[in-house]
Amino acid sequence: MAGTAATTRAATARAEGWQGVVTTLVAERGDALTRYAHLICGDPDQAADLVQDALVKTFGRLRNGYSVTSAEAYVRRVILNSYLDGGRRVSRWRRIAHLTAVPEFVEPAGPESESRIDLAAQLARLSPRERACLVLRYYEDLKVDDIAEWLAISPGAVKRYLSDGLAKMQVALTEDDAAAQPPAPSLTTGKAR
Repeated sequence: MAGTAATTRAATARAEGWQGVVTTLVAERGDALTRYAHLICGDPDQAADLVQDALVKTFGRLRNGYSVTSAEAYVRRVILNSYLDGGRRVSRWRRIAHLTAVPEFVEPAGPESESRIDLAAQLARLSPRERACLVLRYYEDLKVDDIAEWLAISPGAVKRYLSDGLAKMQVALTEDDAAAQPPAPSLTTGKAR
């Protein structure tokens, strides 16, 4: 029954033109697009802005011929490209970001969310290309060749970004785990040989 309702809404959206496609896309896939953008950029406010900008860019110019599915794919592509373009623009900011103020007190997170926060923090430290490759590989479940096509880079570069990004995250997360755990007890008996 749900499939029939979705098919009916998609047919109605096409009949209403691009406005119906936008309305249906936002109603049915808006949350998924925002989650995707949040994984790409790491900031919920920037994610909402990326989705909004992508919708404006998509439907501001080309308005005809979109189905909800093709519009979603196009919007996802615009989100990724907008993030990568913005990453190029703010690369200068990264050089001075350490000079920004940090709150003196941060509410402690519950133990169930600490690993998610750690992962999000480590994703935020990656370069835009590394982050995009990791999200496309592990969230979108794309193959290396597909990622290379999406980002217009070689498959070897994608492999390098994936390898570098995973290595950076592994080192950082392993260091955090080692610092959080007490030292292992010694198994020696105390006698010297």
